[in-house]
Amino acid sequence: MTKPLAAPKGVYDVVGADSARWDALEARFYETAARYGYARVRIPVLEHTDLFVRSVGEATDIVRKEMYTFPDRAGRSLTLRPEGTAGMVRCFVEHSLDQQGLPWKASYGGAMFRAENVQRGRYRQFHQLGVEAIGVDDPALDVEVVTLGWDFLTGLGLADVTLLVNSIGRPEERTSYVGILGKYVEQTVPDLGPDDRERLKLNPLRILDSKDPRVQEALAGGPKLRESLGPDSLSHFEDVQSGLGALGVPYVVDDTLVRGLDYYTSTTFEYTSGALDAAQNALGGGGHYDGLVEMVGGPSLPGIGFALGVERILLACEAEDVLAPGGGVVDVIVLVAGDTGTVARLVVKELRDAGVKTDTAYGGRSLKAQFKHADRIGARVALVIGERDLDRGVITLRDLGSGEQVEIPVEETVQRVREVMDR
Repeated sequence: MTKPLAAPKGVYDVVGADSARWDALEARFYETAARYGYARVRIPVLEHTDLFVRSVGEATDIVRKEMYTFPDRAGRSLTLRPEGTAGMVRCFVEHSLDQQGLPWKASYGGAMFRAENVQRGRYRQFHQLGVEAIGVDDPALDVEVVTLGWDFLTGLGLADVTLLVNSIGRPEERTSYVGILGKYVEQTVPDLGPDDRERLKLNPLRILDSKDPRVQEALAGGPKLRESLGPDSLSHFEDVQSGLGALGVPYVVDDTLVRGLDYYTSTTFEYTSGALDAAQNALGGGGHYDGLVEMVGGPSLPGIGFALGVERILLACEAEDVLAPGGGVVDVIVLVAGDTGTVARLVVKELRDAGVKTDTAYGGRSLKAQFKHADRIGARVALVIGERDLDRGVITLRDLGSGEQVEIPVEETVQRVREVMDR
């Protein structure tokens, strides 16, 4: 017997009720984004490797350790996208979308790939939903983007969500802070572990993400990035906070929040869930990126966006018992008793044409087996078409939830099914 094949480590299938919840989540997101004026864009899973080296940052863990990169048949280096913003910006530049009016506002979603250490809520193929707004430097646009993400998450019914915000200023402002921070950490915790030592060498801001409690304790009393910001950056951040407050969006200022990608500037933010373990509680986040469009080869335009993790959000929904699974695979199943297959197929077509999710039984199974199948697929209504009933112009409608069963005229099938579905 051939050994069954399994999916590779870190990737997985989504089936049944999980798939229904996934569909509901995505539909809610794109509906929310559309209400804010963000049109959906679909970008490729494959990009030239240089796009991520330029944008994400050569010194980041993503580029150094986590990307799935390979040469194509012509020897060109390609990478499965590890995040979505770089591809969205490349799309904006390639199609000269700045000519269509600014800001360009778009939503996106799909699979991302990173060679992660697999654990609950962290996978090698994971999925994100996000938005980007490119072309206008306005604190009000920052507020809109942050609020969109907040509205989506709380609109799912999630109550235990915290919005963290910070400003990491301009690159030149961070340069002075990085020198101060590096010296402070080395003096305060001279025996840094190898991971933190590497962080200080390659990208000192990443020390703020240290898992070493000694480092975190030292940082709590150490220099703050905001102390190195100029008046323009401080004013921008104050306007963002005022805008969120005016809209009633609660937030917490987190001085250690810098996000993990090199292209971020100015406003940064993150949504976390108190219903999840602290080590894996980030539902997503984003920030401002002033130099990314130019870095990818476009004009000098600012941008801001976020990405949310589908898997993490679904875990949070499960923990808070919201976003219940959708209905079954179909709403109605048409069951065949005797030689009535032709009529059954016509009834199925009529229901489907009327927009009702409908299926029928195949394989000549007994009526008892057909009812078992109806239960397995979660149908709400069963229509039984028997030879004797058809002679009288009726079929049997059974509400599979209540067990109520009635005979209905064949010509009233759609109407009577909808009455049951609307209860």
